[in-house]
Parts: sequence; structure tokens; C-alpha cells
Amino acid sequence: MRRLSAEEKAELLRESSIPPQITTEPPRPDQSDRRTDLSSTPGYQQVSLMRQGAAQFGVASPFFRLRAGSSAAHSHIAGRELINFSSYNYLGLAGHPEVSAAAKAAIDEYGTSVSASRIVSGERPFHQALERALADFYEVDDALALVSGHATNVSVIGQLLGPRDLILHDEYAHNSIVLGAKLSGAQRLPFPHNDWQSLTELLRTHRRQAERCLIAVEGIYSMDGDYPDLPRLLEIKKRFAAWLMVDEAHSLGVLGPSGGGIASHFSVDGREVDIWMGTLSKTLASCGGFVAGSQELIDQLRYLAPGFLYSVGLSPADGAAALQALKILQREPERVSRLQNGGQRLLEGFRELGIDPGPSQGFAIVPWIVGSSLRAVQLSEQLLQTGIDVQPILYPAVPERRARLRFFVSSEHSAQDIEGTLTQIAALL
Repeated sequence: MRRLSAEEKAELLRESSIPPQITTEPPRPDQSDRRTDLSSTPGYQQVSLMRQGAAQFGVASPFFRLRAGSSAAHSHIAGRELINFSSYNYLGLAGHPEVSAAAKAAIDEYGTSVSASRIVSGERPFHQALERALADFYEVDDALALVSGHATNVSVIGQLLGPRDLILHDEYAHNSIVLGAKLSGAQRLPFPHNDWQSLTELLRTHRRQAERCLIAVEGIYSMDGDYPDLPRLLEIKKRFAAWLMVDEAHSLGVLGPSGGGIASHFSVDGREVDIWMGTLSKTLASCGGFVAGSQELIDQLRYLAPGFLYSVGLSPADGAAALQALKILQREPERVSRLQNGGQRLLEGFRELGIDPGPSQGFAIVPWIVGSSLRAVQLSEQLLQTGIDVQPILYPAVPERRARLRFFVSSEHSAQDIEGTLTQIAALL
């Protein structure tokens, strides 16, 4: 048999089925491989496009502005004091002397970290005290505190539901609810915002095919400042044998005569809702999340929910701060009254000026819908120059025609703060 020449071997290799992009030669140092080039990823391209758009229209980025001091009713940017409508500090408890003192005392006793997951060696008395207080607040069996509000939704939903189950959530539900649903592997169906009729039709069509079913809503929706019809949802979940989960991130301390949340607002027994979820970072002036409900719910989450089981326990400062903030909320309901009055006045003022506040009910969150991302950024900058700190919400976080400025009211905003803000806005119209 004749041996192939070197040239013939090379030709056969060129004509072989080896994909042309695969090579045995390493790339030269000056070559860029898009497969490993982070600047070619869709995420980075999106960020670059946003920056290019801002530069093209000559507007400064409104994001990641450096603020000094605590997150109070007034903020400090570049040495200037401004009226702050960019904070979730609804009852003014972040920076409250008693809350700060509780955090400092906890650090002195327990250090800055519990240094382990709670099941290993991180369990501390303040964890149990906070969870008992949260369970009593919601009038349920027990509660569980986690280090992240976002991770709470992801971990709880991902743990409780599986591929044979069904999750229906409001189309405006928080990203953490959506990701938790995806993680679970359950069938996920969004329903139109606050549309219980559409929810009912989805259940009629799909409920029989699923083993378990979860309906997930929020107590107050942070983009629009409105809330669901809780009694109607309770009737629906009973009729279709579903669990109801309510995310109270923005409604705890905001809704209800004394800040008891959406159950208090509608005079509903907290035990009628299967899963209460909330964050510690807003009204409760700390950081983290919690879930509250039946003993059966909390027991399985305590031993099986990945976001709790495989994460370090809540830090001493965060746990003690949240517990003290909850005590103040219950002791001083006048803070809730001030918050609600301020929100109602801002909503009323917007309507008087012909501003579109969307479906906001005036409980702490009042949007100014301007209908253009560029216009929202421009208005945010103009208001900043007049002494008002408010952030724009842009596409794709909301539809372009629903781009807005989002005002978060605090119990610590004075009547002069609200009226002065309305005067400055009127001057821009």
C-alpha cells in the first residue's frame, strides 16, 4: 500500500469533518474570542446601549448616586440637602436611636456575624425572639427569618412547589416571585394585574391538571402603589383548593390603621393566608426577609429551604434592629397615620396638577407617569437641581409608555416637604 505524502495528509485533514472553528492552535494573545469576551454578552451590550443613549441625549445617569448619612426623609448628595423620595424607610426607623442602640448592643454581645448557618452553629436567641414576634404580629404559628428578601421568595417557592404543580402570579409580581416559580419547575401562569376574574378563568382551565397550586400576589405593588382585593382572593383560593402567598415587602407598616399590613386593612384573620412573606429592609429598618405561617410550613422550610439551610444566619445587628423596629411600629401607630396622610396629600396634589399617578391608592408609593424614559430621566435631574431626590423607573422595568418617577413617602416627611415638592413640580409643568 502506497504511503500518503505529507501534502496529501494535510489535504485530507482540511477536508475532514472537524468543525472549522475548532483548532488545536491556541489563540494568539491579541486575538479576541467572543465565547469568553464578557463585553460581547447580551447583558453588557444592554448596559452599553443605556450609556450610549444617555450620552446621546446629554443626560446624566440618575443611578448609583452617592448619598451621605442615613436613608431618611432628607438625603445629602454632593454636600446638598434634598427632600428624599427615593427611600423605603417608610416609618423613619432606619437611624432611629432605639433601633441603632439595639443593633450596637447585639454586636457587643454576639459579634458582627453568627459565622455559620443556623442549623450548624449559628442559632442565637435574637433569631428566635424576632421570629416569635413576627409570628405573633401575623397571628400565625411561626416564622422564619432569612438573610435576603429576594432569596426568601426564590427559596420558599422553589422548595414548596414542583413539576406537577401550578403557580399563578400577578403579572406585576416581583422578580423574586418569578424566579422562585421558575426554580420550582412548576407550570407558571401570570394573570393580568389585580384581575381576579382572569385568575378565576385560569384556575378553571388549569387547576385540575396540577397537584398543588399557589397564587402569589403582593400586599402593595411597588411600581404602582395599589393593592389586591384580599377577601376576593381568599374566596378564590378556597374554591380552587390553592395556597395563597402574599408578599408584604411594601405593605407591612403601610397598610392598615396601625400598619398591620393588608390583612389589617381588610380586617382579615392572618391565618386565612397560607404564606406571609416580607422583608426586613423597609419598615423594619434592617436587612433580610421572612416567611410566616403554619407550623407545618415553617418546619419544612427550616430544614429544607436552600436559602435558609445553606446560608449564614441573620447577623446580630440585623436581627436586633428588625426586632426593635417591630416593637416601635406596634408602640407608635401615629407613625403610620403620618405616613398615610402624607401619601394621600401627595396623591391629591398630583391629581390637582393634572399628573397621572396611575392606580396608586396613596399609601406611601405615588408614581408620576410621564410616558417616556428620556422624559423621566430629564425630570429626575431637573427636580434634583431644585432640591428633590426622586428616581426614574424606565423601560424595560416598565413599558416605555408607562415610564415614571416613583415617589416613596415617609412618615417623617413634613407637610412643608410635601407642599414644597408640589410647588416645584408645578413649576416644571
